[in-house]
Amino acid sequence: MPSLIDLMLQGHEVQHHSPWPRSAVDAAVWNVAGSGLAQGRWSLLGLWGEPATVHMAIIDAQTAEIAVISLDCPERHYPSIGKHHPPALRLERAIHDLFGLVAEGSPDPRPWLDHNRWGTRFPLADRIDSLSNGLPYRFLPAEGDGLHQIAVGPVHAGIIEPGHFRFTASGETVVRLEQRLGYTHKGIEGLMIGADLDRAVQLAARVSGDSTVAYAFAFSRAVEAALEIAVPDRAVWLRALLAELERLAHHLGDIGAICNDASFTLMHALCSVLREDVLRASNTAFGHRLMRDVIVPGGVTRDLDNNGTKAIRAALDNIRRRFPALVELYDNTASLQDRTVDTGMLKPALAKQYAAGGYIGRASGRSFDARRTLAYPPYDSLSFDVPVLSEGDVNARVWIRVREVEQSLSLIDQILDRLPGGPLRANAGQLREPREGMAIVEGFRGDVLVWLRLRNGRIERCHLRDPSWFQWPLLEAVIEGNIVADFPLCNKSFNCSYSGHDL
Repeated sequence: MPSLIDLMLQGHEVQHHSPWPRSAVDAAVWNVAGSGLAQGRWSLLGLWGEPATVHMAIIDAQTAEIAVISLDCPERHYPSIGKHHPPALRLERAIHDLFGLVAEGSPDPRPWLDHNRWGTRFPLADRIDSLSNGLPYRFLPAEGDGLHQIAVGPVHAGIIEPGHFRFTASGETVVRLEQRLGYTHKGIEGLMIGADLDRAVQLAARVSGDSTVAYAFAFSRAVEAALEIAVPDRAVWLRALLAELERLAHHLGDIGAICNDASFTLMHALCSVLREDVLRASNTAFGHRLMRDVIVPGGVTRDLDNNGTKAIRAALDNIRRRFPALVELYDNTASLQDRTVDTGMLKPALAKQYAAGGYIGRASGRSFDARRTLAYPPYDSLSFDVPVLSEGDVNARVWIRVREVEQSLSLIDQILDRLPGGPLRANAGQLREPREGMAIVEGFRGDVLVWLRLRNGRIERCHLRDPSWFQWPLLEAVIEGNIVADFPLCNKSFNCSYSGHDL
């Protein structure tokens, strides 16, 4: 099996693609890459399409080398990667829905994003008008005596995004769970086409509302890689501050929400208060509770003043006073531990196969963290640990969040203490020839990937990949053998994004 670099050398390198290489390959090399993924030598970072091309991003976990390979599809088909490497299946189904490209040999050719409600097929390629509602979606069968199905969603109680979950159970024990998502498809990749950078970064920031900083960060870094823009130091550090505030707020919220789904509402209430402190401090510092539209190509749009710094430090002080007691309360509540320990266990081998990011991967032994593994600035000069556990249950996913809260508190202190002065934004500039850029940023759920092509200062093509693409399928795996009543607990411990996944 060749190395990742050797694989790239077998193709034709595409010019003006930064910071990692992209190579146009033939079907034979494409299949070699699929074999390397199937053997666990490499990990799949992304798989996306264009009207007559498919692209695949791969990482070598041992060396952290990243490469993109591309295969032309003049006959509108390509060899399936999902045939040998299941994490690619949903991405291949989405490519077919959007572009009409067929993954030959795929064991699952069913639609994914397309619910037969668009009035057209293949909207990002040769659009075909379609007035038919089509056949009902075919869920996978499960056979056995005494099995029954439970249909949940897509509409749920409370304020929650839509998604359908089809359970097959034997009594109270789940023997199969299958998801049907795509209800929050917004057509963002289509809206991106032709957008200028100001409009495009706004679209990126609205892919998934709770990760608005991470998406704007990844998009901006991809633009900057393509255009070779040097971001001012102060903006670099402010971006990390924004990212850690986002991580801190949502980890606090998740810890409480997991306990709430185990009927321990006190933790939910107390964690919500701490989360609210972070959101209010973010609003004071950056003019928006979720810090939307602050990160843009070239830098940031808002500076941090003394009032903002004081608000952030006050929120941190409050968390440091109150959070340890909440952690102790969680750890010493036997009824809560009974619900979270050994529930929804994700085996390390499966986390590795799916390249699961964030707290899901790190709770199951996968140490990947883009801040450390890829070491983009300013994290390359900050001190922090990446917590890793191997138990892979709900409890482990809680503890990873707890430890990451502690790390984010330390990182925010370091950033505030070392925040340099200077300008906030560099001129993005314009180049007439096409330029391509890619970036991977660590959001609170895991790694967010953005790949784009610019021409004449506008987006020609942009793909945004949420970590949930590789996390949702794992939720189906971990619920098997658990009781139906534990699904909300497992689901919340994953907290995958519907909107980010559905684009």
